[in-house]
Amino acid sequence: MSISIFGFQALWSPYFFISLTVLTVLFFLAATKWRHKFHDSRPITRKETALVLTAVVIIYIIKGSPLDVWGHILFSVHMIQMGIFYLLIPPLLIAGVPNYMWNTLLNLPVIKPIFSFFTKPLIALILFNGAFSFYHIPLIFDTIKVDMLLHSVVTGTIFVFSFLMWWPLVNTLEGEYKLSGVKKIGYIFADGILLTPACALIIFANNPMYDTFFNGGAWLEAMALCVPAATLQSLSGLGITGPELFTNLQPLEDQQVGGVIMKIIQEIIYGVILAQVFFEWYRKERSEEDALNASLYAAREPKTLS
Repeated sequence: MSISIFGFQALWSPYFFISLTVLTVLFFLAATKWRHKFHDSRPITRKETALVLTAVVIIYIIKGSPLDVWGHILFSVHMIQMGIFYLLIPPLLIAGVPNYMWNTLLNLPVIKPIFSFFTKPLIALILFNGAFSFYHIPLIFDTIKVDMLLHSVVTGTIFVFSFLMWWPLVNTLEGEYKLSGVKKIGYIFADGILLTPACALIIFANNPMYDTFFNGGAWLEAMALCVPAATLQSLSGLGITGPELFTNLQPLEDQQVGGVIMKIIQEIIYGVILAQVFFEWYRKERSEEDALNASLYAAREPKTLS
């Protein structure tokens, strides 16, 4: 059975598209025409523009396109959404939004002390990985999946925690704490280790864990998060009983594939960050070595008598 039966609104989320477009336009107006309102503002660079636009397009693809419907049918697609939304979008936005905007926001009296506390590396790691792991405990997951408000609050909170987790690793804001060198490497490895138990539990389970992905009644309730209630009601006579009508993948296999995919996405993204850390370290060492050699060479040069 094709997912086209869920209709245009469910598949392409026009209201979400409009909201995302409006926010993006407002952001670029603030970064161009209204930038004089920020202290020490400068034109937004091409790199920053590309990073922000890339993040916006990816957000729409994973949350507003048919991929979102598939994310309610297949657990493996749900994990693709989780991996990209929490591990890729935050660093893109942190690097893409100009520092003068971050500086203006983070210097607000209420935000500054709270943000400084929750972006401490150990706290940020525990918050994100703890929240992500608890979210995927079956009882908690299935409860959240059938409640629109609860789902929005919890997934939004995890996104904030993922943002806090990435901040000390990616930010370049003057005066903000940021990891460097060996600390970055240790932070990335710690992050990977803390997320492993949740993935392992999902991969090595002997039975399907989540009712909202294999129990027909719970699945239909969860589908209400992305399909209008009127559409679901109109489809009730078609005999839609569960996700098995849209895929040949067995629930347990789908669940195991999802756990593997999440780990692969994590390893790829963290691998890219580790490569950047290594090349930064290499360039710095090479620069310092060249400077030292230049100074030694200059010291050995005989001085010309005037």
